[in-house]
Amino acid sequence: MADIEEARKHFDRIDTDGDGQISAAEFKRALAQGGDWNVTEAVAEAIIASRDLNEDKLLSFDEFWAHLNK
Repeated sequence: MADIEEARKHFDRIDTDGDGQISAAEFKRALAQGGDWNVTEAVAEAIIASRDLNEDKLLSFDEFWAHLNK
């Protein structure tokens, strides 16, 4: 099981606009900053979609946390 405080810090680093949701663009940017420059917007959208429980094309902290605890 992941540490919820560390998960929140990581989520907040990815959520650059601070709206409480991670968009595909924010996710792509975070992966690029981590060294994965080959991720396209379409790939980022697919990754978000695979974890997006309410299908709003955004990743909330609850969805992020649920994925970490699978």
